[in-house]
Amino acid sequence: MHCASCVYTNEKALKTIPGVTDAVVNLTTGKATLTSEKIIEKNKVTDAVKSVGYQAMFESEESLDDKIKIEKMKELKDLRIKVFVSLFLGGLIVWGSFPGIMDFAPEIFKNFYFQFVLASIVQFWAGKDLYRAAVSSLRHRIANMDTLVVIGTTVAFLYSIFVTFFPKFFMDLKIEAMPYFDVSTVIIGLILLGRFLEAQAKAGTGEAIKKLIGLQAKTARVIRNSKEIDIPIDEVVAGDLIRVRPGEKIPVDGIITEGESAIDESMVTGESMPTSKYKGDTVIGATMNKSGSFIYKATKVGADTMLSQIIKLVEEAQGSKAPIQRLADIISSYFVPIVIMLAIATFVGWYVFGPSGGLIFAMLNSIAVLIIACPCAMGLATPTAIMVGTGIGAQHGILIKDAESLETAHKVNTIIFDKTGTLTKGKPEVTDVMEFPISNFQFSKKEIVKLAASVEKNSEHPLGEAIVKKAESEKLQLIKVSKFKSITGHGVEGVVNGKKIYVGKIYKSDKFSQGNNLKDQGKTVVYIYIENKLSGLIAIADTIKESAKEAILTLNKMGVETVMITGDNLATATAIGKKLGIKKILAEVMPQDKEKEVKKFQKEGRVVAMVGDGINDAPALAAADIGIAMGTGTDVAIEAAGITLVNKNLTSVVSAIKLSKQTMKTIKFNLFWAFAYNVILIPVAMLGLISPILASGAMAMSSVSVITNSLFLKKIKI
Repeated sequence: MHCASCVYTNEKALKTIPGVTDAVVNLTTGKATLTSEKIIEKNKVTDAVKSVGYQAMFESEESLDDKIKIEKMKELKDLRIKVFVSLFLGGLIVWGSFPGIMDFAPEIFKNFYFQFVLASIVQFWAGKDLYRAAVSSLRHRIANMDTLVVIGTTVAFLYSIFVTFFPKFFMDLKIEAMPYFDVSTVIIGLILLGRFLEAQAKAGTGEAIKKLIGLQAKTARVIRNSKEIDIPIDEVVAGDLIRVRPGEKIPVDGIITEGESAIDESMVTGESMPTSKYKGDTVIGATMNKSGSFIYKATKVGADTMLSQIIKLVEEAQGSKAPIQRLADIISSYFVPIVIMLAIATFVGWYVFGPSGGLIFAMLNSIAVLIIACPCAMGLATPTAIMVGTGIGAQHGILIKDAESLETAHKVNTIIFDKTGTLTKGKPEVTDVMEFPISNFQFSKKEIVKLAASVEKNSEHPLGEAIVKKAESEKLQLIKVSKFKSITGHGVEGVVNGKKIYVGKIYKSDKFSQGNNLKDQGKTVVYIYIENKLSGLIAIADTIKESAKEAILTLNKMGVETVMITGDNLATATAIGKKLGIKKILAEVMPQDKEKEVKKFQKEGRVVAMVGDGINDAPALAAADIGIAMGTGTDVAIEAAGITLVNKNLTSVVSAIKLSKQTMKTIKFNLFWAFAYNVILIPVAMLGLISPILASGAMAMSSVSVITNSLFLKKIKI
């Protein structure tokens, strides 16, 4: 495929298949996505595509990527040969027929019959695919780029044959009997050269996928029957125990069962600092083990790994269409018939009103109109930019599900953030420890934490887990507890070193203002009693993510309104909102009501983005103009979102908006250039101010310039 009309031709053919409700064909990847009410037989898809002059392969086929690679290499090689032959033979014809240089040419080059033989090779061998595509499309009453090229070159070729074999007819009309084999031959050569350059440039737009695929490990060291063996990664099955040594890539996703290490996860998170991993932690396939040796259990293999899912998501995004692309497709489908009518009008005008020998002028000028108007650049304007834009996003840990999400992101003027797990870490952490004097003896902060953790070790309460984690982080040796008791709604108690320890709510008889101050900050306060006397307190809170404040500040400066939505109480929500600089707080909102809040903003004319991570956020993510899910979130939330932040960094919300703006800027410039090229040069061709050969060269370069401009996106900083 080479233009928007080619895409339209294939989409129309695929939509004729019974059961197919929609068909989307991507120009740059050459992939088609079908939406159907039932399972479609492969042969029906193959036949539909074949009927319009193309062939189809299926993703379910083994080694599809290898097949595509082989086909593309074959296509490039074939184009290279045809370009060389066409331009070489065309050059010989030009040498023998062009005024000024033909005087120095061998006599055989000037012979019209010799030129006919050379031109026939180019016309019917090099241009075979052009004819095949044009005939197939016309059979379905569709005109595309190939139609324009074939009509133009065939007219020039047939005229030249007539001149060669029936020169007397023109002599009788006092018209110079001069063939134009050079026109038809060189035009085909230049058209094929343009396609060759396009094919090479398009290959550059798919580098993101290639890089991701290249990240995969080739082998895995599995432990089977108490022996370590190296096997190809394709043979790894879920449940396998795998050993990873320092400096090795992790083969597949899994959970560490033995050992610990620091792992470079930059390829999925974008974070440059290695992440410490311990027993029970998850590891991601294709990430790099930096230090320790460990054994882990494979949980996801093959197409289920995170990397495979990322690759699939990026491919789908690159193959989808933005609304602005659909507009270009519609214009292109009407554009070709209009151009043909303009070419006919040009021919009639020059033939009737042109100088003597108007037939020749009429023919050449109408051919120039057909060639100059080929909508290649128009068809490439959007998909090339989308491919590069989504690729850049993937490299920065921003996965964009479809082109529409990429286009919508730059329009967002209101962003609603879920609190827990999105703005905050989603895990309670100890933030403050205070000690009080008791019987002229004061326990230190570490002793308070140690005693509290020793008792809470026996509890499964999240607050208790936070205290235990605090003790472990400070490497405090916990003490055995006796007479442990959980007091529902209040706390826990036990005996440690002969002392009764209570951890929980404050006794009614005690008053402590510092505790109230901490509560006002959105923290949960746990009080520690030793022998029934208040000895200290521990404040616990779901701490704010390091990236949240920077992200909110930047968004506010950009003029984007930030909103926080949570089921938490108003006091806690307000405290966190104040720290972040979020003025609008929606607290105590039930999960099922989050969607309603999104729709309220939309009714006010806002373009709303929702950022969340939980199952309870899924309806709101789906209802928003664009949903942004945290990579640490649930599968349901990620599925409902248009953008996923794998890197867990909230500043990536800003990056996604910036990427959207730059991509749309590139698309608009591409479309402007494509339309301007046709609007300016079609009248020039109609007036006879540009030759068919120059027209073909200009057409090819317009396509290459559009692709090159899209590739410039790689240089932007987000």
